[in-house]
Amino acid sequence: MLLPMLLLVACASRPGPPPDAPRSAMPPEARPMIIAHRGASALLPEHTLAAYRRAIEDGADAIEPDLVSTRDGVLVSRHENEIGGTTDVAERPEFADRRTRKRIDGEPVEGWFTEDFTLAELKSLRARERLPELRSTAHDGRFEIATLDEIIALAADASDARGRALALVPELKHPTYFASIGLAMEDRLLATLAAHPYTRRAPVLIQSFETGNLRELRGKIGDAPNIRLLQLLERPSKQPYDLAASGHATTYGEMLRPEGLRTIATYADGVGPPIASLRLYATADGHRSALVDDAHAAGLQVMPWTFRPENAFLPRRYRAGSRGARNETGSIRQLRDHVEAGIDGLFADDPALARRALDAGP
Repeated sequence: MLLPMLLLVACASRPGPPPDAPRSAMPPEARPMIIAHRGASALLPEHTLAAYRRAIEDGADAIEPDLVSTRDGVLVSRHENEIGGTTDVAERPEFADRRTRKRIDGEPVEGWFTEDFTLAELKSLRARERLPELRSTAHDGRFEIATLDEIIALAADASDARGRALALVPELKHPTYFASIGLAMEDRLLATLAAHPYTRRAPVLIQSFETGNLRELRGKIGDAPNIRLLQLLERPSKQPYDLAASGHATTYGEMLRPEGLRTIATYADGVGPPIASLRLYATADGHRSALVDDAHAAGLQVMPWTFRPENAFLPRRYRAGSRGARNETGSIRQLRDHVEAGIDGLFADDPALARRALDAGP
């Protein structure tokens, strides 16, 4: 699947049109790309090298590092810059005085933040399971926080060993906030990608819930034919924080409409909406989604998030058993129904289960 993806990228990311000009359509993928959401995060602590390695072994086409910055400007992989729930920092007395309260994307957040630690300090911490009420904590305390450089090196080694390209799907977290404290991440991400031979040729899909940084990145990508951009979308009532902070009234709901999708297509190659926004409906020919059809009509690929194997995350029609139970049968049905609707990629916490759903497994 990834070789056709590379050819599509080569045709779609060349310099030339200004940021608001119509872009060439990205054709739907013949086979959806399985993106390991934070690694094999249903099985191992998220955003660790172990979780990424397991995801690759389990058949993922791509791995997804969420990126935040350290105080000394190093890009590391954490779902949030607040790390109280995903590391053992709260148990480390030497860092007790780092606990603080901040306003992140307009919301008050209390805890410990990556931007208040050097890389060396963060490397002394150990990762832990973010959802201990649903997933095993047996691996808590074993793994370090990973840097983007380490993740790229892992992908390069795994690609060489397996003879297949592995895509990298980095998400820039809280870009407006990090820019406001002098730690903007966009140029450092591009510099890191350019510094590694692997990411100068392997598929890269940069994602963000904000819009301004994707527009700027579109102008900065230049002649890198392997880099695409994915506009992430949230629930309809919310706004991209950069738009809210600058006084614009645009919501994700408006961005999900046909005219909004056409605007996204002027700077991005695809959209990453929440699964619920696809609103599948049954037809005589199988499942369809108006959002998928509208996005394809605008020339955008569609890669929804996040497919998870526990009943707690499954819509009622797919559940079986207790709320916290793992439900592989229901998860595979959910995955297959959405693949039938024409999605081009998917974010999955359990790439092995996603691979079963896409292949010939039961």
